[in-house]
Amino acid sequence: MFDMADAPWLTIIGLGEDGADGLSASAKSALAQADLVTGATRHLALLGDVKGAVEPWPVPFDDGIARLLFHRGKRVVMLVSGDPFWFGAGTSVTRHLASGEWLAHPAASTFGLAASRLGWPIETTACLGLHAASFSRLRRHIAPDRRAIALVRDGTAVAALARYLCDLGFGDSRLHILEALGGPRERMRDTAAADLDYDDIAHPVAVGMVFAGEGTVLPHASGLPDAWFEHDGQLTKRPIRALTLSTLAPNPGETLWDIGAGSGSIGIEWLLAHPSTQATAFETDSVRAARAASNAAALGVDRLRVVEGRAPDALEGQDMPDAVFIGGGLSKALLDALWARLPAGTRLVANAVTLESEALLAHWHGLRGGSLLRIELSDAAPLGTRRGWRASYPVVQWSVTL
Repeated sequence: MFDMADAPWLTIIGLGEDGADGLSASAKSALAQADLVTGATRHLALLGDVKGAVEPWPVPFDDGIARLLFHRGKRVVMLVSGDPFWFGAGTSVTRHLASGEWLAHPAASTFGLAASRLGWPIETTACLGLHAASFSRLRRHIAPDRRAIALVRDGTAVAALARYLCDLGFGDSRLHILEALGGPRERMRDTAAADLDYDDIAHPVAVGMVFAGEGTVLPHASGLPDAWFEHDGQLTKRPIRALTLSTLAPNPGETLWDIGAGSGSIGIEWLLAHPSTQATAFETDSVRAARAASNAAALGVDRLRVVEGRAPDALEGQDMPDAVFIGGGLSKALLDALWARLPAGTRLVANAVTLESEALLAHWHGLRGGSLLRIELSDAAPLGTRRGWRASYPVVQWSVTL
């Protein structure tokens, strides 16, 4: 156990493309006193000669954490890019440490450098790290005249990003290609996404984007149009979904169990509510489970965990949720299992269409209280040469806090 009275053994130094020239006096002092300096090969090359031993950080990144912890007690310097705690490596390491085991000397982040070069207000610019993440994480930010800065892996990734925007109908977006910011190799070029033809983009690279085009913008309200989801009919329709999400009431940091997920629409919209929410979708049908995962990926919420299996058995070993939605597989056995397992304060919402399921919810409403709502919707449809109301099956919704 680390003694809080001891001096920190690890110093995390953010390094820019200007190498040692951009370091503060305190960062240089830590380097001069280090027993060991570790970092990516590129960072070590930027730094030049050091007094202590040198150990390149391995690839993949996680393989280096155990090696770093092995040196606990030595004076160790870890080199990272820019600001270690803004899409940087700092958090990946410090989650394994006690507070007081490290000091950090951040450099200017690539986001800050990019915004300063472009003259953009960083507080209203979406900033994303897409080195190893899907470009679909941009989806919710893409709207005409909105701006984003993304860190990407290399020049090939820049080309792939341009194709992604073109495929969505935003090929007119302006791309600012920002290479090696802050160093002697710095270069800035700009082009429309549809016209990108550079084949000499240098690493490290960031892309500033001003979105433009005729593509469809992802709404930020609950109850997305059904067309946003691939499905086989097993889909909570838009008006019911909006009411269901309102009742589930996602809060930052909360976790949802979506039981009988079908297309995954409820879990996906829960995740769209806030970037810190989590969701696990349970689905017995393998095709539907794969479709739910695909829908989530397309809408940029790769936090959806899909578990193929039938509840309640599939719930074993899962982290406890803050809210549960039952959209399929409703049964007395499932409700019994949930009531026995879930902690007090968990919010439960169940939707039913069949008479048998309605009767079950009415019975549990009588036993456990909560709110029982019958939702009846009709839409206009042709009726001969005129129009009439076409009724949908009514949905009974039970919501209760355990």
